[in-house]
Amino acid sequence: MNLNIIPYINYENDLPQEGNYILGQVRDSSIIVYQAFNDRIADYAIANQKFGGADYSFSRMTWIKPNFLWMMYRSSWAEKENQNRILAIEISINGFLELLELGVLTSYDSRFGSLQEWRTQLNTSEVRIQWDPDHGPTGDKLKRRAVQIGIKGTALVKFNNSFIKSVTDITDFVKEQKANLDQDKENFCVIHENIVEVIDSLKQKYSIPELLQRGDYN
Repeated sequence: MNLNIIPYINYENDLPQEGNYILGQVRDSSIIVYQAFNDRIADYAIANQKFGGADYSFSRMTWIKPNFLWMMYRSSWAEKENQNRILAIEISINGFLELLELGVLTSYDSRFGSLQEWRTQLNTSEVRIQWDPDHGPTGDKLKRRAVQIGIKGTALVKFNNSFIKSVTDITDFVKEQKANLDQDKENFCVIHENIVEVIDSLKQKYSIPELLQRGDYN
């Protein structure tokens, strides 16, 4: 998989600075999402181009992130224990949208019924949607919010067997860019991402603003 990269100095051009937005790299009928694992899980995924093996559980919830820098914040640039390998996972865009359709927000919103009704939906759902503050390269918190998607059970099996197109280890790229961030900011690059457009019903469900015209974000 050849990921499109961009100098960080150009990354924020035309991106909104606040609000709930899904940022990611969409290529034709695919979108790239990221996960961080230990060596055993990562080695299996690379060898088999899907997840499995003795160390991977389909009953536990696993989280995918379409935003590269949010993954870097979460894994401390692959320096956290058991998050030392960063995988770029190419999945079908239709599968990604299906997960959003199935998802339940991890924070309560009165638009979706009573507090008890929401808790019941959350506890029984195999897909969870969570908005967190987006972060810059050094971990600084932004006003813009980034999405992560939690998956378990049969939804995770379908993600693994039907949605995944390829799995690539990008740990070397991550370490190279962390070194650039620390020592050579002029050559510091990240994954090129844009706003991922979704249908109006998903915008309403997840409080995603309407897409503004280019140049109107800042």
